[in-house]
Amino acid sequence: METNKVAIVTGASRGIGAAIAARLASDGFTVVINYAGKAAAAEEVAGKIEAAGGKALTAQADVSDPAAVRRLFATAEEAFGGVDVLVNNAGIMPLTTIAETGDAVFDRVIAVNLKGTFNTLREAAQRLRVGGRIINMSTSQVGLLHPSYGIYAAAKAGVEAMTHVLSKELRGRDITVNAVAPGPTATDLFLEGKSDEVRDRFAKLAPLERLGTPQDIAGAVAFLAGPDGAWVNGQVLRANGGII
Repeated sequence: METNKVAIVTGASRGIGAAIAARLASDGFTVVINYAGKAAAAEEVAGKIEAAGGKALTAQADVSDPAAVRRLFATAEEAFGGVDVLVNNAGIMPLTTIAETGDAVFDRVIAVNLKGTFNTLREAAQRLRVGGRIINMSTSQVGLLHPSYGIYAAAKAGVEAMTHVLSKELRGRDITVNAVAPGPTATDLFLEGKSDEVRDRFAKLAPLERLGTPQDIAGAVAFLAGPDGAWVNGQVLRANGGII
């Protein structure tokens, strides 16, 4: 599909973000691959997209820094003339019980997962072109509420609340705001430190009896970003194989 639309994907140097960037590029979007620290990995994602005939640009920004987020949007606008789609994928997932969570861990999760999403939403609300799409990444832990996911789930619950509110605030601009809430997904972030037994247990939770793949999540995002998702607004799509 040929399009002149531009998509920013945050945290797109690996995992789900990289898969989303590749899928949107294959759907014809020009993709801005945001990364915080992994420049080489981001360039590799961009290289693969361009080798497949797509258009991509890498852009460093820590989403928890409002000034960096403003620069990210300015970079996209200077390079391509505007922004049509924002995918808020950047996030961190340190797991600890509430009783054992240190202040620094709490502050960092809120800074990246909640404030970071707010920072990009604020820019998108002011700068996205008419007909644009915003897709936030939540988590099915907002519903599952497993032990050790308390701070992570709390931040993502805030993301879901902002999703619903912003969809109403953008009335009259033909911009949809939705969220995708993955379940357990086979990424480095999720698999790190988990034994085969724990991985198998997570895989059996969903009736489909497997972990999600980054491509599964990218497909849900592509639906919301594309023409078939035009009438979906203010919703949270749980892409989790039926786990909840």
